[in-house]
Amino acid sequence: MAKASKKLAVFDIDGTIFRSSLFIELVEEMVRKEIFPREVRSRYEKQYRMWLERRGSYEDYLNAMIAAFMENLKGVPYDEFEKAGEAVAMANKNKVYRYTRDLIKTLKKRGYFLLAISQSPKGTLDAFCKRLGFNKIYGRFYELGPTDKFTGEVVDLHLISNKANIVKRAIQKEDLSLKDSYGIGDTDGDIPMLELVDNPICFNPNAKLYRYAKLNGWKVVVERKDVIYEI
Repeated sequence: MAKASKKLAVFDIDGTIFRSSLFIELVEEMVRKEIFPREVRSRYEKQYRMWLERRGSYEDYLNAMIAAFMENLKGVPYDEFEKAGEAVAMANKNKVYRYTRDLIKTLKKRGYFLLAISQSPKGTLDAFCKRLGFNKIYGRFYELGPTDKFTGEVVDLHLISNKANIVKRAIQKEDLSLKDSYGIGDTDGDIPMLELVDNPICFNPNAKLYRYAKLNGWKVVVERKDVIYEI
């Protein structure tokens, strides 16, 4: 008798499990450790302030930080980058949402294969996600030169940018099943991934994902302070 395929549960990480962004925390850590010059903050301070004051979007703030990161990554030694990522993961290991933390535990006990997909750097994700029990973790890889310093280029950007394709790839490589599968995301960028699973959950969704979820009858969960509720 053929062995049954494992059921899949796929999670976005930033804003879905972690109550912030591992990428943002990593950039700030690299500035604190002077891996990046302090002037880097000037590249995204305005967008950060506008987002805090609700005059600008989180996406604009994040994109400004990504641009600053990519402009300064070239020449950074891998070992310094790795240590910064591990420090971020350790400092923030318990800064998680209760709903998704408990859902991970429940699905793990039920034998689900836990898949994490994020745009944050792979090394930082590994340090943060493995202790939560994830079986496979996908994140951004950055190209290294011959002296183990970054070239400033992203490896396989076309792949990590498409979460749905990553899910399909994982299903084939890991012999997984979409029957009774779960997907958990928080932005409209997660829609293609969520469309693949039997049980999509939109957790603390942005406006675009919320509207799409309501049109399609998807489960919407919000965690605010010490209250978890469906809307």
